[in-house]
Amino acid sequence: LPQLGIETLRQWSSLSYPSLVKELCTLFIGPELIPRDVLNDLIDQAFHRFRHREVVHLSRLRNGLNVLELWHGVTYAFKDLALGCTAQFLQYFLEKKEKHVTVVVGTSGDTGSAAIESVQGAKNVDIIVLLPQGHCTKIQELQMTTVLRENVHVFGVEGNSDELDEPIKAVFADVAFVKKHNLMSLNSINWSRVLVQMAHHFFAYFQCAPSLDTHPLPPVEVVVPTGAAGNLAAFPGAVWPLLLQPSSQKLSWLPG
Repeated sequence: LPQLGIETLRQWSSLSYPSLVKELCTLFIGPELIPRDVLNDLIDQAFHRFRHREVVHLSRLRNGLNVLELWHGVTYAFKDLALGCTAQFLQYFLEKKEKHVTVVVGTSGDTGSAAIESVQGAKNVDIIVLLPQGHCTKIQELQMTTVLRENVHVFGVEGNSDELDEPIKAVFADVAFVKKHNLMSLNSINWSRVLVQMAHHFFAYFQCAPSLDTHPLPPVEVVVPTGAAGNLAAFPGAVWPLLLQPSSQKLSWLPG
């Protein structure tokens, strides 16, 4: 794993959120995989439809409490951030290799709509989304069922999102079937998604830490309401948007 020195952190502390994502990605995506100028363009493309000019915004409340707003994407879910980048990287490699994949996604609501938004219209990707009927909000259901693109296929199914996981796991356990149909998923443990989501914590820390000139660096408390493993701040997987706090500063995720 890359080791970051204090000078690097100081340089990064003044970066915008998109620029910070670019710096983090270059630690793991070398120029032999994606040239730096192309990588920058892909990340810019991923964020170009966000409603806030900063893409991610930190709101400062009272008593040192801050809220990191991760809901300014097209579907209002924090997953727009990482899935947008992941889809851009995926399409880059597919076009380069002249390949096509079918993405299979089970959703409780936000993953499905964010995944659809990230790949809709892509010529090298078809997406199949399994939507648990009666278990999503109306806006999420509409976000998934009103995308009229030839590469988007949404199916309503019985059961909740946890029950959906079982048949999807069974499909991906059939290696021959997966290979024959070029199947893949975009779930929350996809490394590309984890990589981009690391930027949330760096960006929030730089915004909240009073100074990077002290040793040791000032602590920041992060509060992450979660339905899965998102409380592990060092491994941001299936988490909701951010609450932060350096000693007297706090930052929280809020459902977005």
